Parts: sequence; structure tokens; C-alpha cells
Amino acid sequence: MEGTNPVNKKLAAALSGGAVLVMALSGCSSDDGNKELDNWAKSLCGQIKPQLEKSVKAQQAIISTAADGNREEIKKVDSASFQASADAYTAIAAALEKAGPPPVDDGKKIQTDTVKELEKASKAYEDLKKQSDEMDAKDDSPEGVKKFSDDLKKIADELGKIQDEGADALQSLTEGEVGEAIGKQPDCKVESASPSAAN
Repeated sequence: MEGTNPVNKKLAAALSGGAVLVMALSGCSSDDGNKELDNWAKSLCGQIKPQLEKSVKAQQAIISTAADGNREEIKKVDSASFQASADAYTAIAAALEKAGPPPVDDGKKIQTDTVKELEKASKAYEDLKKQSDEMDAKDDSPEGVKKFSDDLKKIADELGKIQDEGADALQSLTEGEVGEAIGKQPDCKVESASPSAAN
């Protein structure tokens, strides 16, 4: 519907900066390594690969829906995608707890802080899902269309903040020895959502 398309493209653009979680966990690799740490990273990445893929699939769904501007479809896809992202973050937090602290200095702090931030991000996505569920996609009056567009803009703005916070949340996992070990793992390298639909 006219009026919502530019805003939903903004929503798509917030996502198409890349799957923050995936890009963050892709890290950078090094030939030098700590075998114990490498084994820890391999175990973690093996557990979270399906969740990374779920997160990217959810983001791709929002991006691909941005082009048509159909309000009911936007609402349906956004709601499902935000729930999938929330579930993915929760599952990744659980996997990190199960994997235990990385065998490095401050490993326990890295684990605890990251789990806390992942759970915070999951709740933020749950809140976005609630907001999208509350949008009225059936009111075809000019006021109704504007209200939907305004609500969608608010969601897009909040999504941008969540993406930034998500990158910050994973910073301790992507720096130093831990980041190098994770960067070596193919299971933590999942193709991110394409930005083309948002251009």
C-alpha cells in the first residue's frame, strides 16, 4: 500500500547492513592457535549454526517483503521474523552457557556478559514482535495507512538500535584469541542477508 513502502525499505535497510550476529561471529582467522580454545570454538559454532541460519532467514524474509508494500504481508512476515530472531538469540545464549567459558583469561566474564546481552537482544526482538502484531493492517483510510507507516517507522528505528546493541553484545566474543578461534570455524560463517532489496 502506498505510504508504507519507503518505510519498510528502511526496515530492510536496518537489516541489510548485514546479519550483525553472523558478521560478528565470522571474526578473523589466524594460523596461530590454542588447541583447547579451538576445540571450544568448534563445539560452540557446531551448536549455533542452525540458529545463525534461522536469524539470517528471518532477516532475508523482511528484506524480500519490503519491495511489495502489502501491509498485511509486511505485518505477518515481520512478526514471524522477529519471533524467529528472538528464538535464535535465546538458543545461542543457551549454547554459550552449555559450551562453558572460553579457556582464556576472563573467560567466565566473557561468557556471562555475552549471555546476558544475547538474552537482552532476544527480549528486544520479542518486543518488536508485539509491536508488529499490534499494527492495524486492515484500515485502508488515509489515516490508517499513515498510522501503519508511522508504526513501521518506529519499529525500523528500534531495530537499528537492536542491531547496534547486538554488535556490542558480541564484541567480547569477536576480539583477541576468542575471536580468532571462532573466525576459523566454518559453522560460524553463514551467508548474511542480501542488501539488494533495500537499495
